Amino acid sequence: MDFRRVVVTGFEAITPIGNSASEYFNSLKEGKSGADSITKFDASKFKTHFACEVIGFDPEEIIERKEIRKMDLFTQYALCSAQKAVDHSGLDVSSLDPTMAGVILGSGIGGMNTTMAQITEFALGDGTPRFNPFFIPKSIIDIAPGLVSMRFGMRGPNYSTVSACASSTNAIIDAMILIQTGRADVMITGGSEANVNEAGIGGFNSLHALSKRNDSPETASRPFDANRDGFVLGEGAGILILESYEHAKKRGAKIYAEIIGGGMSADAHHMTAPHPDGIGAIEVMQKALKDAKINPEDVDYVNVHGTSTPLGDIAETKAILETFGDHAYKLNISSTKSMTGHLLGAAGAIEGLACVMAISENVVPPTINHSEFDPDIDKKLNLTLNVAQEREVKVAMSNTFGFGGHNASLVFKKFEE
Repeated sequence: MDFRRVVVTGFEAITPIGNSASEYFNSLKEGKSGADSITKFDASKFKTHFACEVIGFDPEEIIERKEIRKMDLFTQYALCSAQKAVDHSGLDVSSLDPTMAGVILGSGIGGMNTTMAQITEFALGDGTPRFNPFFIPKSIIDIAPGLVSMRFGMRGPNYSTVSACASSTNAIIDAMILIQTGRADVMITGGSEANVNEAGIGGFNSLHALSKRNDSPETASRPFDANRDGFVLGEGAGILILESYEHAKKRGAKIYAEIIGGGMSADAHHMTAPHPDGIGAIEVMQKALKDAKINPEDVDYVNVHGTSTPLGDIAETKAILETFGDHAYKLNISSTKSMTGHLLGAAGAIEGLACVMAISENVVPPTINHSEFDPDIDKKLNLTLNVAQEREVKVAMSNTFGFGGHNASLVFKKFEE
């Protein structure tokens, strides 16, 4: 089978450092941190008092007020960013073959706000089951792509991917494959997450996964730094519009990048910890390179998973050295989670978008908050510390690794006719 080329023709993001893709990338280039004290609830009794919250989001720009109450926040993020991504792409959805246009969105947890609110209300009541009729449809993960498909009348492939922090990368890979194999012409893909709440902070605190740098939230997410103590919880959404090259060319679309490969693997090791030798990470990057039909030396930039956890950052840098060999020292490597925090299931979407924009603008966003080298991390690696770096980015890779040992990597390329 001759695989069709897959290109990116539109995108949008809602993030803790900007509620549009342009604002998001400008903040990345400036090294802006989105971490601050939690405003969504009183976190004073929790071990962690801060997160990377989305600020100033107004769903009424896109969604009718009466419909908003039927949606969890993660769905609102997804629907609003999907509408703006479609607008950005210039797609005329009325002219599409609806059976060849689909939606795949990833989320690691989905409607946790809704679930927590409903169970709390029941637990504090007298035992009478007074549940909101929208409780189940608001909380299920697949409602986000479902509602996006309804908005645009897209009747092609429609589902969610759930693989913890790799969820939206898996969604993008699936969307790419569907277009490559002729099962779809256009796909809306990416991911959404909204878990800055009591259960989210409390749950990750109990795992000792979150930073507790309460005296300096803005510097808490510090990938590769010797004094890192965990990740910072984030929220938001990222959406990419993917099309076959033929479809995009026919309608005269602007093409921002090409997706040329994806890899998937499992650590088969531990519920929450990465394999110490990075075996799954090595395999997933190798598979992505093989799928893209390129050599390690062709890659210019790797947007790493880089969560700022003691074990994860070491394992990933070891995996990069094993995968790329001496070329690892010629790469730009950065963790944009240092600025956005960790968006869980939506991380791959906004980080894939960071790769697209690095390719488009030839600027590599930095890893901020680095002050002291970890002796277990090779200091000769170019981790793009603290300041963005200009370089031509022809090929970029995005890594995402999730609890349960789920690994997924994407390869983007500068578009050429």
